[in-house]
Amino acid sequence: MNLAASLPLVLAVLLALAVAMAWLRLALWRRRAPPDPRGSSARFALLCLLQSVVALLLYFTLLPPRQIATTGTLVVMTAQADRVVLPAVLQGQPRVALPEAPAGVDAERVPDLGTALRRHPEAGALHVVGDGLEARDRDALGDRGLAFSATPLPRGIVQLATVAPVATGATFTVGGRVHDMPNATVALRDPAGQRIGATVPDAQGGFRLDGVSRLPGPASFRVEVLDAKRTVVDSATVPVWTQPASAPRVWALAGAPNAEWKYLRRWATDAGVPLHLQISVGGGLQLGDAPLPMTADTLRRFDLVLLDARSAATLGEGQRAALIAAVRDGLGVLVRTDGALAPGVQRMLGLALAGSGETEFQLPRPAPDDDAWRARRGAGTVDAPVDADAVPAGLPTLTRQALRTASPDAVPLLRATDGTAIAWWRAEGRGRIGAWTPTDTYTLALAGHADTHATLWSQALGALARPTTEVALATPDDARISQRVAPCGLADDAQVAAPDGTVTRLQRDPATSSARCGGFWPRMAGWHRLATDEATVPFFVRERDDALHLHATAVREQTQRLASRSLPAAASTTAGSRGPAWPWFLGWLFAAGLLWWLERRRPAAG
Repeated sequence: MNLAASLPLVLAVLLALAVAMAWLRLALWRRRAPPDPRGSSARFALLCLLQSVVALLLYFTLLPPRQIATTGTLVVMTAQADRVVLPAVLQGQPRVALPEAPAGVDAERVPDLGTALRRHPEAGALHVVGDGLEARDRDALGDRGLAFSATPLPRGIVQLATVAPVATGATFTVGGRVHDMPNATVALRDPAGQRIGATVPDAQGGFRLDGVSRLPGPASFRVEVLDAKRTVVDSATVPVWTQPASAPRVWALAGAPNAEWKYLRRWATDAGVPLHLQISVGGGLQLGDAPLPMTADTLRRFDLVLLDARSAATLGEGQRAALIAAVRDGLGVLVRTDGALAPGVQRMLGLALAGSGETEFQLPRPAPDDDAWRARRGAGTVDAPVDADAVPAGLPTLTRQALRTASPDAVPLLRATDGTAIAWWRAEGRGRIGAWTPTDTYTLALAGHADTHATLWSQALGALARPTTEVALATPDDARISQRVAPCGLADDAQVAAPDGTVTRLQRDPATSSARCGGFWPRMAGWHRLATDEATVPFFVRERDDALHLHATAVREQTQRLASRSLPAAASTTAGSRGPAWPWFLGWLFAAGLLWWLERRRPAAG
């Protein structure tokens, strides 16, 4: 018999014999001793019990119990693993620490998960502890079972939506979520560090902020989270790529000249929007550009047709049919409802508009306070300086037609300050048809808010104009230095250009099949370009220490998805390594001292 295997039995037998001999000694001592309180039955029973307890504690001091462990489970320590209490069932299992794990953890250091699995081929399941697996290690998991003991969500920014490339002068939205930040304020700062927006997160921590893109090219905005004491708790870079977009080609048909059309034409000229404006003055006479026939060939030359109530009413049935056919092919149509709508126009719109008369409304302020509003407006140019007195005066009150719609497919295009929808659109084939109820937006320009007037019409035309066809490439949302990114939709000639001009050819991973994904490890922060022969898409690479909470949350969510999809391993338990002996020794020392004191204790003389 193996000596190590027989040692517990031998030790148990020896201790049992020692206890039996101690009991015999106590029985003889009690029989021979003169009658006194020391020989009472209760004291004799307690001494016999303590002999057994001392022997049992001595046994576990010499041979501590083995810990129960799950067979074939490899414990993987990741970032912040020291903040998680390891389950007792994993105490005896082998542990490895990835490079992100804290320096003080008791585990075998490995450069990546693939190396750890080669060193421990017996591991049929993994138990990840900490923030989770980086992109570098997720593919190495294979078909192994995965359990995840995650750290608590960090305090700060835990979600931040990527801002898609925007056109020059357009607004963009920054959305995200903060965690564990009661009474917080989220602020957006432009590349110059000026605050251009601020908001209070909702009950779930969600927030939305609007910014303005001014110049073509890359820009780095910043989101800051401030606590109740106005101290910055967390921040993250918001990369925004502004690209000069091709302006929509607009054909405008005005039923009569007025100030609204005058300022629309002025805005189109300043913005570089090709506008073909025909203004009817009655009697078959027209001003502006040369008249065009409303045919399919003419409509294909434009991206959007802009009408008012009078010009829309003068269209014949054939012209309306040609217009609707062009809309189904992708054309956009916007009707300014500055008067009563003829039944034929109502049928063309398909929005079931009801109501009559005019009413006043207010547009929402572009910024929460005057300082942020001034920062958004900028200083203007020498030729067109910004009116400094316009901000304190606020936006003027505007007028609109008091129309409403009950159409289920109506999508709000513009809302007033009180949330009332004052413009709508609906889809018709590949195109869109919209109704616009404001009648005097030109007063914005007269009041010194030409920028708001320009933004208003730029967004309206951009929402309805014929969409451009672009090749879509999936770029990474949270790329950072030395972290693998996996762009998808790659062509054979795909390559990445770094900010210093270094070009890296990307190879598609055959395992990704139709997704056509590849791997790329950026070595420097900044804007990179993913390019093929058909398209070029910019994406931003963060510094290692930028938005750490955001990255930790993304890694955590990715690991949780892997754990939810993985099959549970066939779990079995076995005796692991022996536990520590010192608790049993302290118990033995206390019991032995108590036994010694009880044997020698003499009662006080009666």
